[in-house]
Amino acid sequence: MNDSVATAPTRLDGYAELRDYAVIGDGRCVALIARDGAVDWLSWPDLDSPTLFAAVLDQARGGSFVLRPDVPYTVARRYLPGTNVLETTFATAGGMVRVTDALTLPDTASLAPGRELVRRIEGLSGSVPMSWSVQPRFGYGARLPIVARRAGVPVAICGAEAVAVCAWDAGQPQCTADSVTARFQAEPGARALIALPYAYQEPLVLPTRAECEVRLDHTAATWRQWSHDRTYTGPWRDAVLRSALALKLLVFAPSGAVAAAATCSLPEELGGERNWDYRFSWIRDSAFTLDAFLKLGCAPEATSYLWWLMHASQLTHPHLNVLYRLNGGTQAPEVSLPLAGYRGSTPVRVGNAAAGQVQLDTYGELLQTAWLYTTAGHRLDADIARRLAETADFVCTIWQQPDAGIWEVRSSREHFTQSKMMCWIALDRALDLARRQLIPDRHTARWQRERQAIAEFVETRCFSERLNSYMRSADSDDLDASLLLGLLHGYRPPDDGRLRGTVSAVQETLREGPYVSRYLGSDGVPGREGAFLACSFWLAEALARCGRIDEAVSLMDQLVDLGNGVGLYSEEIDPTTGAFLGNMPQGLSHLALISAACAIGEATR
Repeated sequence: MNDSVATAPTRLDGYAELRDYAVIGDGRCVALIARDGAVDWLSWPDLDSPTLFAAVLDQARGGSFVLRPDVPYTVARRYLPGTNVLETTFATAGGMVRVTDALTLPDTASLAPGRELVRRIEGLSGSVPMSWSVQPRFGYGARLPIVARRAGVPVAICGAEAVAVCAWDAGQPQCTADSVTARFQAEPGARALIALPYAYQEPLVLPTRAECEVRLDHTAATWRQWSHDRTYTGPWRDAVLRSALALKLLVFAPSGAVAAAATCSLPEELGGERNWDYRFSWIRDSAFTLDAFLKLGCAPEATSYLWWLMHASQLTHPHLNVLYRLNGGTQAPEVSLPLAGYRGSTPVRVGNAAAGQVQLDTYGELLQTAWLYTTAGHRLDADIARRLAETADFVCTIWQQPDAGIWEVRSSREHFTQSKMMCWIALDRALDLARRQLIPDRHTARWQRERQAIAEFVETRCFSERLNSYMRSADSDDLDASLLLGLLHGYRPPDDGRLRGTVSAVQETLREGPYVSRYLGSDGVPGREGAFLACSFWLAEALARCGRIDEAVSLMDQLVDLGNGVGLYSEEIDPTTGAFLGNMPQGLSHLALISAACAIGEATR
């Protein structure tokens, strides 16, 4: 679906299709906006905070900011080029209206609110009746606000939080006990503005209209400059740039952490219970994240992310948590909320119990990330260098344990092949860093011995001669798309026969059209899931690295077309219906797209 083509938006049981959401953000929080103009998700003050709007998880209780024509309409939508500022055009029988949405970035000209959503409404032709309704529901819908007026401006208050509803030429706001509504006519050449300034444990700043207009324009200009500075010139550049902009929305600016996704509990199966909170930073994604930043010319983001990663992991050293909070914390208790769930998909979870799992692949990801940073010409300070060497020592003592694997299965632990491969990567990268005198080299002999022992385990216990492929776990007959990472991260060179056989086996067994499933076996959670988009991009990259360029390009073309109308991806797609599944925007999907595009570009050169 191309959102530049005007179509009528639809909802089923009050819920928009997940594919119909665009996202905006300001480096601290993210909002989801449906094609019909409703802001159905917004967490304030931070990306991982409880929500102000969560109608995507409960239409009745979640809260939203609805803005749309009062008559039948069609919608065309786009991002302003090179930005995360959304432009929606409503076309009715009587005229057209354009809405521009942004979570604004502060400028230096005025005192700005702590957080601010601005919506500009412009009449393009004819006369269009418009209505809007702000229904704030704090704390994941659990707490209703008190709505009152301050200096004539409606303000919703709940404990230490307050949000104002500032409207100019957008009708006369009417206050109810827990919402603010209005109607107005959008006339040709007329411009209305609605702003939601927010405060948490600080004074609420009520901006002027001129200040909001300036910040909206400043926000678009800042995003355009950031996009202009990106260095990628290879194939699928538009998709790569949009993925870079989506990834930038997941960067939590105060710390440099990168969230896995902006939302929680969007289902991997409609009506099922595979509903997880992804507003944390996973070590699993770290190598892809740093590599993408470096390839896109995002040196400040790369440095900030590495420093956050090393500081967060210091809290649990030498152990690595599977995930960390965006502020570097380690606690992520998983609880269920009393919400209806997206189209009845319950439980609605916040927090993530995977934080307490053992995942051995994370150690390889950490060493791979540091290694990539140094190969780009950066240095490591003495404390980080020491801890990386100690991490390699720790891998020598733990690699023989079973674990939960990269996919965080909730069944019993196993000897997952990809976990062992990444332990090999950890020691291999440590040896290279020591050889280049970037980390202490006192224990390199031990690292070499254990690296060889890991290889012997993988080659004797984790490979099927019958299928000519590595298998999901030791002594199993199952395949797993994560095995592709053995090639992508360099467990063996691309011309290795066993890795090439694995690529072919994954393609033959786990691929359906452009879609690749993670695995087919059980994982301890009832139900099923869609095709995992990152795995599809990994296969495209693996094909390119094996020299199968035409196949890689063909698959990549299909995958790029799977994005929604504004170029975003969720975690999964239902191969039968094409429906988006899981949280969005999903960082790993966009990271895998960037990595695959870069690899195919390099291979074709």
